[in-house]
Amino acid sequence: MGLFDRLFGWGDSTPKKRQLPSNLVAEEFGEINICVGRELAEVDFTILMEPTGSASEGWQTGMAIDASASMSHVFGRGLEEGPRKWPDQALMMEYQKKGWLQVIEHQGQHYPIFSDEAQEDLVRRGNCVWSKNIVEPIIRRVTAYLASELDADGGTTCLYWACGDGGGLEEIGDLTAADCETASFKGPQRIKMGQGTRLAPALRYFEERFRDAKMGIYIFITDGALHDLEEVKQETIKICRQVKAGKRNFMKCVLIGIGDDINVEQMEELDDLDSGTDVDIWDHKIAREMRTMMDIFAELVSENQIVAPHGRIFDSFGNVVKSYSDGLPAKVAFTMPANSTFFELEAGGKRIKQTIEFPKK
Repeated sequence: MGLFDRLFGWGDSTPKKRQLPSNLVAEEFGEINICVGRELAEVDFTILMEPTGSASEGWQTGMAIDASASMSHVFGRGLEEGPRKWPDQALMMEYQKKGWLQVIEHQGQHYPIFSDEAQEDLVRRGNCVWSKNIVEPIIRRVTAYLASELDADGGTTCLYWACGDGGGLEEIGDLTAADCETASFKGPQRIKMGQGTRLAPALRYFEERFRDAKMGIYIFITDGALHDLEEVKQETIKICRQVKAGKRNFMKCVLIGIGDDINVEQMEELDDLDSGTDVDIWDHKIAREMRTMMDIFAELVSENQIVAPHGRIFDSFGNVVKSYSDGLPAKVAFTMPANSTFFELEAGGKRIKQTIEFPKK
């Protein structure tokens, strides 16, 4: 074991790098990742900023929305208990006989899928009321932002994924910023909501459709676990190798999790995927932790992009752990003592303090 390994206390295995939740990150920073060893902590962070100059031109943008069965409720297509009690077994059996009720299994849980006739009947009887569409405002904000601030054509391509058998897609269309602000996002209209959650078809859709784009950024919204994680990994590795070989242009994918049943471990696996190249395709965000729409740009910076003439980084004991005399880059990496409870960036005549604290799981 080398000195470096002993200092970090890594031994034969490296501790997992963890991403600090966005809502705990200072507003000037984009993303902060930390790997804590026995004596030293490895830290990297980015300065939060929109792409500028040539990096802000030529983007294609897209939004893909999970349409699996578990999303019904957040789309406003679910039923909640109304003034009268939830329908009894007799009524449920009546619906089954009429063909108005189907029960499917998704992510280990059973979901009753009521036909339009059954839903309307339940609401009419007072057994149920419609759930609120809580995802539509989020989608409107993100898509409008992409269309107005980044997309080369002034519009963003929207679709539903995880439809039908879980791998189906339903195109919504290419929407302008004005379209996005008033568009209806209530789930797929031509295909049933999915009985699985397969991300690979949506990834391939954007990769193939915009292969010749100068750059691309595509947002994927989901509420649960992916059923094809390994396939998505292999597809991602293939794309990374093509980018590295100059066979296609760069694309960035951001997976945004909503709700309380997100599989964060899967999201982190994609974010930290080792493709065998220096190309990084995936980033992930948790919707409730996002501060602004600019958070989607947290990884779209380069270590060659200079944001200040000089800068220094201090640990919580007041020691300088990194110094930049020839320009502070937008992407920074350094080490500090493992017991340092914060670090401070000194740049542009001010100090920015960042506390290191992960919420308990």
